[in-house]
Amino acid sequence: MTEKPIVAIKRTRPETVLDDIQTAMEDAQFRQHLDPSAPVILKDNISWHFPFLGANTTPWQLEGVIRTLKDSGYKDIVCVQNETVVTNAFKGEKLNKYIGIFRKYDIPVLYNFRESDVRWVEYTPKAKMRVLDEIFPEGIRIPEYFIGKNIIHLPTVKCHIYTGTTGSMKNAFGGLLNSRRHYTHSVIHETLNDLLAIQREIHAGIFTVMDGTICGNGPGPRTMIPVEKDLILAAADSTAIDAVAAKMMGFDPMDLKFIRLAHESGLGTGRLEDIDVKGEEIAGENWNFTVGNNTASLVGKFIWFGPLKPLQKLFFRTPLVYLFVFGSFFYHDFIYWPIKAQPQMEAFKKTSKWGRLFDSYPE
Repeated sequence: MTEKPIVAIKRTRPETVLDDIQTAMEDAQFRQHLDPSAPVILKDNISWHFPFLGANTTPWQLEGVIRTLKDSGYKDIVCVQNETVVTNAFKGEKLNKYIGIFRKYDIPVLYNFRESDVRWVEYTPKAKMRVLDEIFPEGIRIPEYFIGKNIIHLPTVKCHIYTGTTGSMKNAFGGLLNSRRHYTHSVIHETLNDLLAIQREIHAGIFTVMDGTICGNGPGPRTMIPVEKDLILAAADSTAIDAVAAKMMGFDPMDLKFIRLAHESGLGTGRLEDIDVKGEEIAGENWNFTVGNNTASLVGKFIWFGPLKPLQKLFFRTPLVYLFVFGSFFYHDFIYWPIKAQPQMEAFKKTSKWGRLFDSYPE
């Protein structure tokens, strides 16, 4: 009989969160899944370079994982950052207060978009690809640095306009694919499964610590409503932790295509009855989160999944792509952030214990 994958859930508060992260990692048996002789890559999640709580890896999530690894004898720890067409990695790690943590624990940072840091190499997967070999007929390229190393994903519990929810599986998207990853958006569910298959081939170990202290409800990953839930999740099975998070948000995990495909393909476990949830009881959890839409998401869905889908190559594999890139960047950074998100976040932080903890971290 196959042993059920463990998803550990720990209820937490600011005063104990670093210890609680360690407890969740211990409950999920992280040592059994991370090779102590191999380096560990920390793959944080900067969905938006602005400090919008719920959208990005939290500083306590990052610090708790680093402290646990150090205390457990893992010495070779490196953070690898990526950027997107609308997010700036340098701005993101500064505004979200990661730099002080990197300095405190002596964690080097590599940037997968810098040739001096990371070399991209052609990779031929052993697993049959669903879509990536067709999207990149010239060859699938991945960061050479990732091969043979452990990886810890650091997503947050939140909704996503294209996948319903986002978590561990989606967190590989920015690290393993280069800046042309927008080619895959119309087949994003299949892409995430291809990436999970590649991860299982190249990494010495895979683990996830997901922050649910502040969760994102609404059209994520940026235009959301932050909601305090005071939880930390940890697991070695990326599909299982995404399924448990989805269930608590109010989704049926097997209705989310990326989870269902992974479960059916043997890449992980998506059925809740086949997952060993340790810690908190989740049977009665339903936060009634909904994805919804905003201006940018409506445009994206119209192009990626709507009537303009046949014209995607014209839009996104020619210089026309820069019009959409600029439109998304301008909307989020110069309209939504100053008018809506920044005032929303400042108001949230005044009443949130996690907002006060965030402000206590040095710039």
